[in-house]
Order: sequence, then C-alpha cells, then structure tokens
Amino acid sequence: MQFLLALIVAGPLLGAVAALLPAPPGLKGKSPDQAVLRHGATVTGVILLAAIVLALGFDHDQPSRMQATTDISWIPALDVRIHLGVDGISLPLLVLTALLSFLCALYSYFKMPSGPSPKAFVALLLVLESGTLATFAVLDLVLFFLAFEMVLIPMYFLIARWGGEGRQAAAWKFILYTLLGSVVMLLGLLLIGVQAGTFDMVALATDNGRGLTTTVQVTAVLAIGLGLAVKTPMWPLHSWLPDAHTAAPTVGSVLLAGVLLKMGTYGFVRIVLPIAPDGMRIFAPYLAAFAVAGIIYGSLACLALARPGSKGDLKRLIAYSSVGHMGFVLLGIATMTPTGVNGALFANIAHGLVTGLLFFLVGALKDRYGTADLDTLAGATGAALYGRAPRLGALLAFAAVASLGLPGLAGFWGEMLALFGAFEPAEGLSRPAFLTFMAIGAFGTLLTAAYLLIVVRRVCMGGPRPAGETAIADVQGYEFAAWTPLVALTVLAGLWPAVLLGLTDPAVQQLLAGGTR
Repeated sequence: MQFLLALIVAGPLLGAVAALLPAPPGLKGKSPDQAVLRHGATVTGVILLAAIVLALGFDHDQPSRMQATTDISWIPALDVRIHLGVDGISLPLLVLTALLSFLCALYSYFKMPSGPSPKAFVALLLVLESGTLATFAVLDLVLFFLAFEMVLIPMYFLIARWGGEGRQAAAWKFILYTLLGSVVMLLGLLLIGVQAGTFDMVALATDNGRGLTTTVQVTAVLAIGLGLAVKTPMWPLHSWLPDAHTAAPTVGSVLLAGVLLKMGTYGFVRIVLPIAPDGMRIFAPYLAAFAVAGIIYGSLACLALARPGSKGDLKRLIAYSSVGHMGFVLLGIATMTPTGVNGALFANIAHGLVTGLLFFLVGALKDRYGTADLDTLAGATGAALYGRAPRLGALLAFAAVASLGLPGLAGFWGEMLALFGAFEPAEGLSRPAFLTFMAIGAFGTLLTAAYLLIVVRRVCMGGPRPAGETAIADVQGYEFAAWTPLVALTVLAGLWPAVLLGLTDPAVQQLLAGGTR
C-alpha cells in the first residue's frame, strides 16, 4: 500500500521525463507523435489501475485512519517531512484525478488539440497529474504548498500553447490570480507551522487548534482562505475562470474543472477546518455569504449567456456554472457540520464527473460545428442534436439534468446535504443567517435548472436538418470510451450515495472532533 501510493504520486512525474526522451525504435508505431501520445495513455492508465488497487485494498472499516502512510524526514532543520497517506476524504479525490487524467490522455490519443509537439503536451499533462495527486496525498503543510503550486506551470502552458482564441491573455490571468493567492496562502501556512512547532497536518488536526491562539488562527484562516478561495474559485475571486475555460483545449477544461478546482475546497476541509477551528468559526458566515452570492451570480451569468442573441459561448456558460456549483461546496464547508462537509465532499466528486463530461461534450460540439457560440449552434431552427446526432444530443441532455441536480443522479446529493447543513449549522454560528443562506442557495437551484433547460432546448431541439446542410458525426468510438465511465459513475453515485458517504463520513466526524472520536 505504501509503495502503491508512492507510485501514484511519483509515477506520472517519471512518465513525464520519459515522454521527453526519444521513443525506442520498436515502440514508435506509425510515428513518434503517435508513440508519445500512446505513452501518455499508458502511464495514466497504469496510475489509474494503481489507484483502483489502492481503493480496493483500503480498509473500509476504518476510513478515518490514515492508510498507506510514508513518513520520511526531508528537511530536519525545519521538521519538514515527506509524509504521505490517504483516508476517506482524500481517497475519492485521488481516484477521480487518476480517472480524469486517463480519460483525457485517451481522448488526446485520438483527438490531439492543435498546437506544438505532442511530446511537450503529454509531459505537461503528466506533471499536472502528479502535482494534483500529490496535493491530495501529502500530509505536510510545506509539501502541500509545493504540490499546490506544481500544477500552475503545466496548466499555464496547456492553455497558452494548445488553447483557442485569447489563450495568451487567459493563461496570464490564470497564473497571476493563482500565484498572488498562493503567496498569501504560504504566509498563513508558515504562520501555523512556526506557532505550532510542526508542519505535520495529522498532528495539527489532532491538536484541533489548541496550540494556536485565536489571533493566530484568525490571521491564518484569512491568509490561507484567500489563497484557497482563488483556486476554488469563490466569488468575487472567480474572474480568471471563465477566460481560462473558454480558451483552454477540451482536456485542459476537463482537468481544470474536474480536478484543479477541488484542490481549493480540499484545502479548506483538510487544513482550515481542523487546524484553525476558532478562526474558521469567525469567518464561516462570511464564507457562506460569498458562497451563496456565487451561486446566484453564476446562475444569472449563465442565464444571460443562454439568452438568444447574446452570442454566449457554451464553454463560458459551463465555466460560470462551476462558480455556482462550487458555491454549494463552500456553503457546506461553512456550516462546519458533518452533514454540510459531507455534502461539500460529495458535491466535489459529482462536479468533477458531471462538469468533466459537459466539457468533453462541448469540445465535441465545437469540433463538429467549428464554434461553441450558442446562437450559431442553435441557428434558425435549432441545432436539433436529437435528430442529427441522437447519441450526442442524449448525452448532452443527460449531463445537463445531472448538473442541475436531478434526484437519482450524482449532482443531487451534494447540494441537498449542503443545504441541510445550513439548516442546522454548527454551534456558535447564527442559525437565522444560515437559514437565509439556505433559502438563497435553494433559489439558486431553480436558476440552475432554468439556464440548463434553456441550453438543452436551444441546442438539442429544433426542426429537421435543412436540405443541403452537411450532417454531423454522432458519438465516435473513442468518445464513447472516454465518456462512458463518467456517465456510469454519475448514475452510480446518484443511486447509491452510501458508497461515497460511507468513506467520507467517519473521516469528517473525526476531523471536526479533532481526532478524539
């Protein structure tokens, strides 16, 4: 188990180095480009297999205990350690990251985005995977920061070199926002480490803030929270996200929405909640207020983009929908209750599955129509995907209703639990305030349903294909292979939420109790 976790974290990094080397003559296949793309799919496939084996070998009777741990001294003078481990909170995110990385590599093997050499593309994809996996596996504050930052450079280049129109400006906006947030976050992490005398996240969570004064906790929560809020992204620190998603290649958008946004909310749950609970309690109402503001703002922005004649970009619309969905995650965290935090973690996974599928589908539409502009897609009679590409239309409608939180699909449970958590927030938090936040969040679900149903009506429905107009291809074999796991898991999580909640709940209970349960 220790070896497996180390392989999962370090394997993609070794694969990235290998991708830059010349392919052996016997493995080149038709061309060196094909060989390196096959290498990317192979490495990510091995990492996914290792993550599945790790999940199967995980002791499900003790999900609150750190398992597969490695603890090696790295910088003795600062007591910084290479400390790895997984519990019920981090394991689902680890598997989700490995799955989406493999699906993106597989998709790219058949549909490589236009741009420079595939060698650099595959290497960056693998470095991005390694950094994200490390973020969910490390248990040292300094290592967490290094892993958190490790993903910025590969994502910057994926947007800047393989993106679409406006990619340079979007890439710079992405990296400047996240770097500035990370500098402030580093100060908060160092403050905790210096004041507590350790950077070990398990020891700090067990101490539950007892070794830190209220002033230190408040300062640390403000600093760390700002850095995490930018990555989440929380309104009004979200403005880098729509540009990044609109310009990014399809696989870049899938990984950005499905994996990178989860790093911010994971940091709130793993670091802020257990290590500085008194500071978090002071800021929780403000976090909840920003969360519900993001829910309403994201939904209204999507409604504006979905309106006929607005020239709204479908990728941009889904990016704004992520602001709303992540608002529910932040609301659940702000309640500081097991119900709310479990809902936040569930919504994290659901968003990764559903929004990852949506970005795959929009990428396929853009490839077929040459644009993601909603007015162009709808046209005079509607794109009528149901008639022209029925499987593609059905998948788009499925992903839309999953995103709006239809009961029986993954999107429902996280939002519902987050709202339930707001109904009865933790002791010391204002219940009237959180009831107000719950009502606003519930109204946001209606707005979400409105804009997604408008999108389905405009893109999927309409008259028959005009005579002489070229037909579009329906779902291809490689697309079916890349999208089926996301559809299946969306249904599974919706019908059987206990699979995920059974992992997260004991770990959340212990985390909030400071390791005393």
